[in-house]
Amino acid sequence: MSPERLQKRLARAGVASRRAAEEMIAAGRITVNGEVAVLGRTVTDADDIRLDGQLIETESVPKVTYMLYKPRGYVTTARDEYGRRNVLDAMPRIPGLHPVGRLDRDSEGLLLLTTDGDLTLTMTHPRFGHEKAYRAWTDGPAQPTQADLDALTDGTLKLEDGPARALQATPARGGAFVTLGEGRNRQVRRMLEDIGHPVTRLLRYRVGGLWLGNMEVGEYQQLDERDLQDLLHPEKVPAAIWDRQWERIQKRWG
Repeated sequence: MSPERLQKRLARAGVASRRAAEEMIAAGRITVNGEVAVLGRTVTDADDIRLDGQLIETESVPKVTYMLYKPRGYVTTARDEYGRRNVLDAMPRIPGLHPVGRLDRDSEGLLLLTTDGDLTLTMTHPRFGHEKAYRAWTDGPAQPTQADLDALTDGTLKLEDGPARALQATPARGGAFVTLGEGRNRQVRRMLEDIGHPVTRLLRYRVGGLWLGNMEVGEYQQLDERDLQDLLHPEKVPAAIWDRQWERIQKRWG
């Protein structure tokens, strides 16, 4: 029953990532033994911990992770003050299940959901640099050329929240394929709009070494150990499998 940081306990219980748990604490949403918690608080198994008044079972919940083909129109928050459809509405009811990062309401494609707070931290913290790959369809009199898209990868693009750089950007029919090593808010949309090609549709088809493949809109599946290995270690995915997945994406959305 050794003490540990409150945010670590919340993550271990599958409530949220440590970073998201810190935001909950700072917002005054967490109480410990009836008192509003503050950052830096430590807890033990004997403490009564609540989120928005609801008791949290702080024993570790089973670690499960899903991939979902998120439909457009769904928000990636566990709780929405406007009552909009959120991604948990598309999932089975599992205590502690939460989205890993964000995919904006108007976008679609591969979204991870998990009860594993440590996995959430690994996938969302910038220092880990997990790739996220997108297919964008754009508006305008002409589709983006490779010369246009080179502005996304050469390090010269500056958005209102700082410099932005894609790892890769190549033309596609009526748009582009764009790969990022970070995940700032609506980043692909803002980058393409900055070079004169506003996005009309955006789909995420890969995270790390995990691909959307042939999944249909609204479909979800639980990840097994092999899937998690591919997700976290894309460099270990055999080249033949990688090439086959890429061919499948090009055939479907190229």
